Amino acid sequence: MPEIPSVLSIQSEVVRGHVGNGAARFALQRLGFDVWAAPTVLLSNHPGHGKFRGETVGAEQLGALIDGLAERGWLKRCAGVISGYLGAADQTPVIADAVRRVKAAHPGALYLCDPVFGDDNGAYARAGVAEAMARDLLPLADIVTPNRFELSSLTSRRIDSAEDAVEAARSLGTAEVVATSAPFPDGRIGTIVVTPDGAWATAAARLAHVPSGSGDLLAALYLAARLKAMTPKDALVRASSSVDCILRASVGERADELVLVARQADLAEPAQWLDAIAISTR
Repeated sequence: MPEIPSVLSIQSEVVRGHVGNGAARFALQRLGFDVWAAPTVLLSNHPGHGKFRGETVGAEQLGALIDGLAERGWLKRCAGVISGYLGAADQTPVIADAVRRVKAAHPGALYLCDPVFGDDNGAYARAGVAEAMARDLLPLADIVTPNRFELSSLTSRRIDSAEDAVEAARSLGTAEVVATSAPFPDGRIGTIVVTPDGAWATAAARLAHVPSGSGDLLAALYLAARLKAMTPKDALVRASSSVDCILRASVGERADELVLVARQADLAEPAQWLDAIAISTR
C-alpha cells in the first residue's frame, strides 16, 4: 500500500465547529491526506458565537508536541505544513522551528502560512501576533494566504481593486500569494493567486451572514491542490470553487457553521466551477 502523504496543521482547535483545524483536518483528510493537527488554542467554540471557554496552548507545550513527532522520526513523512490562527506571539518561533525541521527531514515539503489576525472589521488576534508572523513566519513561507485586511496591514497598502491586491501581494516578497476577499466589480468578491509568472483570480457573489472558517478551508484546499502538483492557477480554481459551493449551502439561517460534512462531495469535485480570470497590473 502506498504511503499516504501527511500535513502538519498548526492552528486553532474548537470542540464544536469548522474553523482552524476543524476546517483543515476534515478537508485534507477527505482529499487523501493524513493530518497531524497541533492546536494553538483549545476552545469550546468559535468566539464569533459569543461566549466560549478555553485557553491558549503555551509555546512550551506546543513545542513539546512537535518534539514528540520528531523524536519518532515522523517529520520525514510530512509533505506540507500549514499554520493559521495563533493564540500568542511567542508561538511563532516554535512554528518556525517546526517548519525548518520538516523541510530538513523532507526536502520539497511546502509551507503555507495563513496569517490569520483580522478581517474587514479590524484586528482580532492578540497584540504582537501580526508582527511576529511577519517577522518569523512569512520569510519561511512558500505560500501565503492573507485576506484583504491582512494583506493591506502587512504591506501598508490600500486595496480597492484586484490590481491593488496583485501589487500588494508582489511587495510581500513571497513567491506565491493567494489573496482572499479582494474587491471586484458588481459587488463580487475575488480570490487571487499571484506568482512570478502571472496573476489569476476567481470571483463569486458576495454572500451575507457567512459562517466563520472559509479562509481556513480555502488555505487547506489550496495546499492540497498544490501538493497534488496542480499549477497555482488550477489550484486556485479548484479550491475557490469548492469553498463557494460550501458557502452557498451554509449562509443565512440554514447553518451557524460551514456544512462541511453534508457537502463533503464539493471538496473532491465542486458541483459548480468558477472561471479563472487573468489579472494585469499597471
